[in-house]
Amino acid sequence: MNHVRQTLAPGLYLVATPLGAARDITLRTLDILASADVIAAEDTRSLRKLMDIHGIALEGRPLLAYHDHNGGRVRPRLMEALEAGKSVVYASEAGTPMVADPGFDLARAVIAEGHDLISAPGPSAVVAALTLSGLPTDRFLFAGFLPNTATARKTALRSLGSVPATLAFYESPKRVAAMLRDAASVLGGERQAALCRELTKKFEETLRGTLDELAEELAASPRKGEMVVLIDRAGERSVNLSDIEQALTAVMSDMSVRDAADAVSHDLGLKRREVYQIALRMGAEGQEGSE
Repeated sequence: MNHVRQTLAPGLYLVATPLGAARDITLRTLDILASADVIAAEDTRSLRKLMDIHGIALEGRPLLAYHDHNGGRVRPRLMEALEAGKSVVYASEAGTPMVADPGFDLARAVIAEGHDLISAPGPSAVVAALTLSGLPTDRFLFAGFLPNTATARKTALRSLGSVPATLAFYESPKRVAAMLRDAASVLGGERQAALCRELTKKFEETLRGTLDELAEELAASPRKGEMVVLIDRAGERSVNLSDIEQALTAVMSDMSVRDAADAVSHDLGLKRREVYQIALRMGAEGQEGSE
């Protein structure tokens, strides 16, 4: 298909590119790629291949790499093009720009300088995975990539444990087994989850089950490719005062009131302050009983 070059209004155009299947690109994105004065991409090789597939020629236009390692150097050149009244297009390596993507700083600079920012929406790995997961879609939280180290990863998961929404993460195939193991440990191994990999590609796969089941599967049979992990929201827990007092009694002999409150509030998924107040009362009553 031949694309006739049109005149675009000045501004930064954010275009979503396919996750794998080249035909998932939108017609509007093809028009923008054929018409922009300057083209920037997270991966120029993959974008050039995509343009070749769809018959879009550069025709002497600049094609600049823009990623985490060179953004500080390349951003001024793109801003100069905008100042000169040119149209600039930015494409992620795959999916929608700005979502766990190095283009974020570029978009903020464009907004700060008063230039137009235009989105041509399209494929998004997190949304595609959500639709395949079989988990609730009425509310979800995309949390990007979790930290690399186990301690920091568990801390991050703990902070998300009670969020009343399906949790979505991007993950590396090298770390996904450890991430699922940590998620099972922190959030509960019975919690439902899904792992989607290589979306729209030849070896696309979606695994569904509990966190324990997925952690065991990935440990026994490692997978390759781009991955999205989704975890169901926590179930409703019914905890009464006697449950809290019983849990505190079990640990207060070995811990300070503060540490006991921290441990019990975490284990029961309750606000620390209310557990701490109960622990203080129990501690005071225990002192009175010993006098």
